[in-house]
Amino acid sequence: MTQTSNTLQHHIQDQVYEASIKDAENFWNRQAENVHWHKRPSKAFQKTIKHLEKSHVSHHHWSWFSDGEISTTYNCVDRHVIRGNGDRIAICWDSPVTQQKEQYTYKQLLGEVETLAGVLREEGVRKGHVVLIYMPMVPAALFAMLAIARLGAIHAVVFGGFSPAALAQRIDASRPVAIMTASCGIEGNKKPIGYKSMIEEAVLKSTHKPARTLVWQREQLRWDPVIKDHGQRNWQRLVKSARNRGLKADAVPVKSGHGLYIIYTSGTTGLPKGVVRSAGGHCVGLILSMKYLFGIHGPGDVQFTASDIGWVVGHSYIVYAPLLVGATTVLFEGKPVGTPDASTFWRIVDEYKVNTMFTAPTALRAIRREDGENEFLEAKGKRGALKTLRALFLAGERSEPSIVEMYQKLLTKHCAPGAMVVDNWWSSESGSPISGIALSATAGLDFQSNERPKPLTIKPGSAGKAMPGFDVRVVDDEGKEVERGVMGNIVMGIPLAPTAFTTLWEDEERFYKSYMKRFDGKWIDTGDAGMIDDEGYISIMSRADDVINVAAHRFSTGAIEQAITTHPSIAEAAVVSIPDQLKGSLPFAFITLSTHDHPDGAVPDDKFAKQIHELVRDHIGAIASLGGMIQGKGMIPKTRSGKTLRRVLRDLVENATHGEFEKDVNVPSTIEDQEAVNVARQKVKEYFDLKGKDLHKATEARAKL
Repeated sequence: MTQTSNTLQHHIQDQVYEASIKDAENFWNRQAENVHWHKRPSKAFQKTIKHLEKSHVSHHHWSWFSDGEISTTYNCVDRHVIRGNGDRIAICWDSPVTQQKEQYTYKQLLGEVETLAGVLREEGVRKGHVVLIYMPMVPAALFAMLAIARLGAIHAVVFGGFSPAALAQRIDASRPVAIMTASCGIEGNKKPIGYKSMIEEAVLKSTHKPARTLVWQREQLRWDPVIKDHGQRNWQRLVKSARNRGLKADAVPVKSGHGLYIIYTSGTTGLPKGVVRSAGGHCVGLILSMKYLFGIHGPGDVQFTASDIGWVVGHSYIVYAPLLVGATTVLFEGKPVGTPDASTFWRIVDEYKVNTMFTAPTALRAIRREDGENEFLEAKGKRGALKTLRALFLAGERSEPSIVEMYQKLLTKHCAPGAMVVDNWWSSESGSPISGIALSATAGLDFQSNERPKPLTIKPGSAGKAMPGFDVRVVDDEGKEVERGVMGNIVMGIPLAPTAFTTLWEDEERFYKSYMKRFDGKWIDTGDAGMIDDEGYISIMSRADDVINVAAHRFSTGAIEQAITTHPSIAEAAVVSIPDQLKGSLPFAFITLSTHDHPDGAVPDDKFAKQIHELVRDHIGAIASLGGMIQGKGMIPKTRSGKTLRRVLRDLVENATHGEFEKDVNVPSTIEDQEAVNVARQKVKEYFDLKGKDLHKATEARAKL
């Protein structure tokens, strides 16, 4: 196939996307050539009908590369060593919380993984078994994931630090034959958190009892004693014994549709949902996303994903995607601030010559609060220390335009030519970004080209355009597509791209009810609300249940937060609804300042409050005027992956309208800092107490008249 330079320059990302949607079979067959198959699939895509016995429903189902056989670990490790890249760096571990650093080549990684896989096999782990991982951000956690996959087993990683109750839920749901854990985790600049009591209490609470618990002993806090009668094993001793005996395990191929891992995502009610990742589609789709979207092509490229392996971002872009293409991944055990300060991320970029960085907007907001003038970044930039950085990717929460614009200016000034800030949108269910701006769009073409056209223009506030294989639409509550630029429910057509799930762990009924039932099986419901503009750019405005209905007008919390954060003194805002007798509900804002220009009272001073109200009116309209505003620090609760818990704030405000300030609210186990809820509760009480006094004064004044 030949193309003129002119055609090549004309929206390559749009061409690739169109090809993936119009001829999915041909497109993904070509992408499948980038992985090693133990048995090549005869076709890319297969559509079937599934019958649900309990609900008596039939719905469309799909699978990718169904008769192919593959080993994810072989693709991540073995094949790079075989190709002569064994001496390339695979993992750089940087732990400012312990003052430790380690590096592993692909050859060393292979040695660690094949030995640990041999240990697990001796401990009874077999193909199809589930092994639960509850680990801090240490290299052993990556060895565990790859060793489990090497045996054809399935890993279920639970964020290290989850409560025993939450952990017990996941043990019962996945029924692991073994748990792999560590003696402790270290959260930021806090003291080590012992895992022993958490694991033992979780096993006590769960009805399923794993036969083995392998403990990685850390010097900061040991797990003593390791009780053999309880199935507890010293991980390092087992590995040392295996190495002395030359014990290793070869890669075990599995069917493409076989589960690689289970990752649990919060359900709206009841137990968390177990998203299952299929081995074949995962490999094929992640390799494309790594090259196409992130511009990381292979040996010599360095990816720094500032997340945790307990989240899907960590699975995909700390562990699997960088290793699948043979690049270097930075494994970071620390925080954006406090380990030791707001310079940490920029030190990592400088020290490891990072090409692509991936973090959450929450992390950048934290840095902005601590270093409002960006002195740390500017200092590195002036020395030319950030010149390797080609892109800063943001996901996990909506990225307000102000933060995108600020960092875009900084990247343009200090980083690689053409460096970009790229907002992208995805979920545990999708496994890879659903939308974004491709840094290397020609990686998705079916011909080779040395040309590197510029990426599409970014639009601050938008999460870019749809990625290959994700047929993204916006529909009303009846499932009918709306006009471009109109907000509605974000849905996707069937099939989803190969990285995405096709079911929930042992619960097809819940899969249908959670994602397909709302729109009668025609669309996959993402649960997000937003719009697509005339050029195809997608804006995710909020979760669908965060849309505020004001006098029959629908407003997204994201749009109002976007307006508020254009104020130069505001670092962060969270908007929820508050009941209103006249209009049904009104927006209510929690704001955190980035400066100390204003007093830190529960209610902003009149001049400052007026400025914020005017911003909302200017950006949204008078109908969206705020029904209230609270100012303070440390009161916006978040999950450990950086998502704002608006539902918690909304419940606090709604309770307060009834005078029920101390009423319990449902706080998920994924919360980063429980104290934020206590601070928010106190701020809400102060606010309503002040408003009550003002109302009382006004009533007295009217009575005198």
